[in-house]
Amino acid sequence: MSLPQDLAPSGPLRASINLGNPLLARRDAGTGEVSGVSVDLAAELARELGVPLELTVFDKAIQSVEAVAGQAADIGFFAIDPKRGEGIAFTAPYVLIEGAYLVRADSPLHDNGEVDQPGHRVVVGQGSAYDLYLSRHLRQAEIVRAENSQRVVDDFLAGGQEVAAGVRQQLQSDADRVGGVRLLPGRFMVIEQAMGLPRSRPPQALAALADFVARCKASGFVAQALARHGIRGASVAP
Repeated sequence: MSLPQDLAPSGPLRASINLGNPLLARRDAGTGEVSGVSVDLAAELARELGVPLELTVFDKAIQSVEAVAGQAADIGFFAIDPKRGEGIAFTAPYVLIEGAYLVRADSPLHDNGEVDQPGHRVVVGQGSAYDLYLSRHLRQAEIVRAENSQRVVDDFLAGGQEVAAGVRQQLQSDADRVGGVRLLPGRFMVIEQAMGLPRSRPPQALAALADFVARCKASGFVAQALARHGIRGASVAP
């Protein structure tokens, strides 16, 4: 890997890690250690660059976005979105994740197309990829924002809203935990997870990062990381 001065201009590679998506990163409750696919990718990039890795860990996607856009971090791991693209340059996606809806077991809703109706309130994690997506696409339903993605289902149950939206695997895990709820079949969006860096960085830095992502997909590194961390509900992007 070339161009370490562009990808890690301060010396170490400063990677922003978002815990809001447990498919990609999580913190061990006992040890406090952070692990996941995004952590593996950051470590591999630092290894190729021959520089130390510094992780900055956030609970919310919006915090991670702000860190990279403001150059407090060199790289991050994000769902591609036009709004985020104002301050971040993205590679091609490395993982595809489904966004899904969850409702109460006795809800009259049985199809994704029934969600966007007057009087329906959809709970999302503030600043998440599906918050940004649904903010653009829902015309009649109201969006209610939870503090973070992990709070979505609990807030949905406590607040009496009609729908919760999020990453399918997270919603399924929450459904198993709380009971009395169900996921609507199918998906309302495909979340394209990519690596990104500050848009202010030179074009060759993005080219080097994009090449790194392409090689990690082609070599099987991403698939192996998904398998190593037991991740289901996500697939390597073509």
